[in-house]
Amino acid sequence: MAYSVETDEKWQKKWADTHLYRFDKTKLDKKLYALDMFSYPSGANLHLGHWYQYGVSDSWARFKLMQGYNVLHPQGFDAFGLPAENYAIKTGIHPKDSTYNNIATMTEQLKKMGTCVDWDYALNTCDESYYKWTQWLFLKLYEKGLAYRKNAPVNWCPSCQTVLANEQVKDGRCDRCDSVVERKKMNQWFFKITAYGDKLLEKIDDLDWPEKTKKIQKNWIGKSAGALVSFDTSAGVALQAFTTRADTLYGLSYCVIAPEHESVGRLTTPEQKAAVDAYVAQTAKLAELDRLSDERERTGVFTGSYAVNPVDGRRVPIWVADYVIATYGTGFVMAVPAHDARDFDFATKYDLPVVRVIQDRDGKDQPLPFCDHGRLADSAEFTGLTTEEAIPAIVAKLAKAGKGDLTTMFRLRDWLISRQRYWGAPIPIIHCPKCGEVMVPESDLPVKLPYDVEFKPTGESPLARCEAFMAVKCPKCGGPARSDPDTMDTFVDSSWYFLRYPDNRNDQAAFDSALINRVLPVDKYVGGQEHATMHLLYARFFTKVLCDLGYVAFDEPFKSLVHQGMVLGADGQKMSKSKGNTIIADPYIQKYGSDVLRLYLEFGFSYTDGGPWSEKGIESMDKFVRRIEALFDKAAAIADGNTAVGAAEKELDYIRNHTIKSVARDIEVFQFNTALARMMEYLNALAKYVADGAVNKAFLTECLKTYALLLAPFAPHFAEELWEKLGQAYSVFNHPYPVADERALQRDIVNMVVQVNGKLRGQISVAADAAQEAVVDAALALDTVRKFTDGHKVVKTIVIPKKLVNIVVA
Repeated sequence: MAYSVETDEKWQKKWADTHLYRFDKTKLDKKLYALDMFSYPSGANLHLGHWYQYGVSDSWARFKLMQGYNVLHPQGFDAFGLPAENYAIKTGIHPKDSTYNNIATMTEQLKKMGTCVDWDYALNTCDESYYKWTQWLFLKLYEKGLAYRKNAPVNWCPSCQTVLANEQVKDGRCDRCDSVVERKKMNQWFFKITAYGDKLLEKIDDLDWPEKTKKIQKNWIGKSAGALVSFDTSAGVALQAFTTRADTLYGLSYCVIAPEHESVGRLTTPEQKAAVDAYVAQTAKLAELDRLSDERERTGVFTGSYAVNPVDGRRVPIWVADYVIATYGTGFVMAVPAHDARDFDFATKYDLPVVRVIQDRDGKDQPLPFCDHGRLADSAEFTGLTTEEAIPAIVAKLAKAGKGDLTTMFRLRDWLISRQRYWGAPIPIIHCPKCGEVMVPESDLPVKLPYDVEFKPTGESPLARCEAFMAVKCPKCGGPARSDPDTMDTFVDSSWYFLRYPDNRNDQAAFDSALINRVLPVDKYVGGQEHATMHLLYARFFTKVLCDLGYVAFDEPFKSLVHQGMVLGADGQKMSKSKGNTIIADPYIQKYGSDVLRLYLEFGFSYTDGGPWSEKGIESMDKFVRRIEALFDKAAAIADGNTAVGAAEKELDYIRNHTIKSVARDIEVFQFNTALARMMEYLNALAKYVADGAVNKAFLTECLKTYALLLAPFAPHFAEELWEKLGQAYSVFNHPYPVADERALQRDIVNMVVQVNGKLRGQISVAADAAQEAVVDAALALDTVRKFTDGHKVVKTIVIPKKLVNIVVA
């Protein structure tokens, strides 16, 4: 039958009935763990982005399956979190009910993609069997001193009624509801990821990850070697500033403190109180990322207090300014406007002194701000030293006076994991008035999320209003106590799920270490670049902690990482309902079949780049499938008889093996579009061979079998149908992926490009072992070449064997 959605259904049923894609835990010598970042079941349907990620990456997994690997390619759902809860609020259905309904729907849709997922290894982060171990991991971090609670400034969305990560705030507004975000202090739980700053940098260069992603993580971690300098102030408050440029201390002209710093009130004089209070309130409405943006104009207010420069005793004004963040460094910075562009702009705006203390290496003044290393000027006994000489010398002077020392600081901040929402894993801590914070005993896990809770946001954690959940007995003293009312950030759930997949039914442990150490690390991880500083960083942190605790024997979770691009609307814009350019996959699957959609997504875009949707593009892939069908049907009607192996067969065999080699090379590096271009060339060659007549049927059949095998990763249902038409045993995926015969790539006749003075003028066909003189003679004999050589002197000829002849004339 002609390929259609019915073909998909036929083979999906047979795959399921025969457990074709079962992962065998007992055969791990040649295992391969291929993993996609799992999806959020916050909506009722898969969108085209899911297809682009999961469908295309599945082709890579199938390719490895046919290469003989025991492939684990699991799928699951990142089911907790704000997206799922907001969806539930919108529909009026309980989050658990709506989430499980969405999971059931999305599971069926994922199966209709025709992926090689072994569904026995599926997981769902909102299942008690999963979040029990999320809570266990929390306790492991707590025991190690890596989970703690403190009062801290947070981004608060008054509409969503929850804390937002910095990355969820855009231009001062919530990225989900567009409400103005507020800054306020709350008791929050944190994971001490800063304790792993060095370890997160140690092996990052060795990872097979996109260089841009590694650079983003390095910058986010932001390790800096410098000095911690102590300042006395006129308000009697001692403050410290971190600097990488102690050589510029003699150019200090003011200091800046973050608006949310705890010392602002003590530094503010009565005369400045009204201005400072208003400024602090105004700044509280801004997101941290916006405050740090280079495009935003710096603002500030004088506190009325002064700091004392520890190297020369000069008093400099202390300003409160929004470009300093309390949780970055110490929240207090020394400003040297002559040698820092940010400080220079601020000083110019507010008419603050600009004191030059660094010249170039030759001792000459340069335009300000001069931010390079150089030679010190007007810096007391350090004048004339280079930056490299001056920094340790000045820090030594500070250390002697008890005013500073060398140190290392990170831009990375601890991970805030508290959420004042219902739909998440409860935090397994009990608060006892006598014993303080008490861990829930492991034997009592999971701390179950109650069903009968009013989950609509009101400003406090919904669980705090559920007395049946909150009222507990202290595990230590047995007295009345309270459960922690917050739930965990969904990124906690996704920071270890890759460890659970291979052992997803283990009810005695989060995972069996012996098994996990054989299956992991993940060999190929596919997902969006937007997770570079959150999920990917957190997953590395969890893995390193578990390695230190002895639960795993590796400290990096993902060996190789690929980021997919984005399929845009036909107008070239990001798809959105408001723009009316959203593409729904289902109608195309019904019309063309899932393999045609998959082929279009693979051929129509560079996988890591993406691009705009094209109706003509998917129509052309449907025509490609029909051409393949027509060729196989025509070949089936050819009678046996001719067994000759002549020039035509040798040429086609060359193209076949060249295609095998090229396609395998391109799939390996996710270049599906170029791989399919080679498949189209091979199809053209097959069609020409059949059309020319005198077909060697046995040879053609071998060529068609090769074609079906090569096509299988790209169009799995269609390839099964072609394989069956050829009379081959089920399944095409039980047969090895073709390997090129290098001998067939040694052509008897080769085509060579001919150039005159570097410009293409023709092509010649010569014997592969033809002498260079014969090759040149053949090139010079071409009419299209003689037009440019007659009447000219041939200065020299350049021959690249089997490829090119370049004739240079004067």
